[in-house]
Amino acid sequence: GAARGHLGRPDQLGLPLSDTELKVKVVRGGKLKARKGVNVPDVEIDCAALTEKDIEDAEFLLQLEPPCEYICVSFAQKGQDLQELIDIMDRLKIPAEKRPKICPKIEKPQALTNIDGIIAKSQALMVARGDLGVELEVERVPFAQKLLIKRAKEAGLFVITATQMVESMIEQPVPTRAEVSDLQNAVWDGTDAVMLSGEAASGKYPVESVMAEAAAALEAESVKQFMMPRLYDDFSVDEGNKPRELDDSKRKTKVVASLGPSSWSEEMIPKMILAGTNIFRLNCSHRRGGDFERVYPLIRKYAKELGKDVEVLGDLQGPKFRVGELQGDPVPLNNGDVFEFGISKDDNDAIRPGRITMKPTLEQNALVKGCKVGTTLLIEDGLMEVKVTQKLSDTELKVAVTRGGKLKARKGVNVPDIEIDCAALTAKDIEDAEYLLTLDPPCEYICVSFAQKGQDLQELIDIMDRLKIPANKRPKICPKIEKPQALTNIDGIIAKSQALMVARGDLGVELGVNRVPFAQKLLITKSKQAGLFVITATQMVESMIEAPVPTRAEVSDLENAVFEGTDAVMLSGEAASGKYPCESVKAEATAALEAESVRDFLKPQMFNGCHPDEANKPRQMDDSKRKTKVVASLGPASWSEEM
Repeated sequence: GAARGHLGRPDQLGLPLSDTELKVKVVRGGKLKARKGVNVPDVEIDCAALTEKDIEDAEFLLQLEPPCEYICVSFAQKGQDLQELIDIMDRLKIPAEKRPKICPKIEKPQALTNIDGIIAKSQALMVARGDLGVELEVERVPFAQKLLIKRAKEAGLFVITATQMVESMIEQPVPTRAEVSDLQNAVWDGTDAVMLSGEAASGKYPVESVMAEAAAALEAESVKQFMMPRLYDDFSVDEGNKPRELDDSKRKTKVVASLGPSSWSEEMIPKMILAGTNIFRLNCSHRRGGDFERVYPLIRKYAKELGKDVEVLGDLQGPKFRVGELQGDPVPLNNGDVFEFGISKDDNDAIRPGRITMKPTLEQNALVKGCKVGTTLLIEDGLMEVKVTQKLSDTELKVAVTRGGKLKARKGVNVPDIEIDCAALTAKDIEDAEYLLTLDPPCEYICVSFAQKGQDLQELIDIMDRLKIPANKRPKICPKIEKPQALTNIDGIIAKSQALMVARGDLGVELGVNRVPFAQKLLITKSKQAGLFVITATQMVESMIEAPVPTRAEVSDLENAVFEGTDAVMLSGEAASGKYPCESVKAEATAALEAESVRDFLKPQMFNGCHPDEANKPRQMDDSKRKTKVVASLGPASWSEEM
């Protein structure tokens, strides 16, 4: 897939020299090492589907007692490939009731063309997104997946969706926002099972991976009745083979790139523009030492020189809620422990065993004051959780630890249950807003973090009025939706806004990650009906901070956001501090372009009259209700007797 040659196309280099010798021309170079895989997307390879090893392995599997339930045939290209396995069952005289279900793995474009013949000989089907993504190209997989699942379900098959579903969990105990979105969209597409490969076989968190897939699938099932089918009745799976759209000038979805050390040098700005960046994000959380003053003119200069229409979005930090400093070492919080939780009385009142403190700021005072008995406080993105058991005063609480961990200094605090009674703009935000509003030419968007209600946006409008900014120079106001209360108050928020950001980071902490993909669909639908410009943000191609290509889950998340109607997709750390900022921009741009090219094949998923507040419904916690199965691949991480 990385190094690609053209084999024997007459228009390229004349005919093959013989049945065993070709001349090829390198069209994408690289360093060729031994035993690397070869894929030939254009050819249906004329060979048996089962090798000698496969026949021997099939005979072993067919003699197990009790019988195994499924046998997968890799690389199935046509119905006859499955007949080979049926012939072995016949030869071994396996009685009908003991025959495993035959499950072809769809990983060749030819299988999409020959799908009816394949389905006729199968009882199950696996969307094997690894090799399928190499042969078809990753950008074409999410649409092919929808087509395959629908066709297989119509034929009554059991469908498994596989490969890179929660890839990040090989190293991390929690999935990314993109991975949860990919999992849940597979369930909404109609899959019967979701699979784990390396995550369960060789990763660090095999059990957590299973639980993550199970919890995401369960939550997706609980809202499935709020959705309509996406595909038209007369679809054909072979539509997944349509040529990839390569003309980036047709792309309507904008790419928002956050600027930072990886991307804001004079050398990088033009490269980022040429890679496809449409909007640069200036994150005021990191505004210091003249960085913005230096970079803003560069953006305008290079956009003009390159003849590109590039916009700028200024993002106000908003109120921050954090625990204070430590007196000594990190403090262990154990389940059931009771702690004091309050506003620190002086500089010596730091975090210590038995007491958690926050510095006295306007917004942190408001947070503690708003708590009542039963309020949940989440610490460090929800890794730890405490519940209020007693309210001693407006600045002092007693809390019980409900999810323990090690408490370090300055970790974030979220309070999903309350609308915090404080101004949306801090003193720093007002200063940053004044800076952004006096830029010439004006920036195009200003984001208000943590918006909870319409009045929060009025504060920014008031600053524009005070500075007498004329209407034609006012940036579009873009609330960041990251509190459950914003879903309830969405109509008031939309009334004062011209854009809207689905900020999946904090929203996932407050709402729980598994409730975000449904909230995202509702928010995009509602905002588009009101004519707003919608940005979907956070962990879209998180793996590209370290890797030059996105995972299958990330491409699926991006394309589903485009199918839902987002106007823009965003990069945070991937562009600001990652190793591959330009590649990240290109990955988002190519996925968005491909998604736009098949959007006409899809129907709207949400009913008219849907309201974002539906996403606040309680999370489904009863795993016994889950119908979607989790498939875990066994390997060193999971196949001991103990595991």
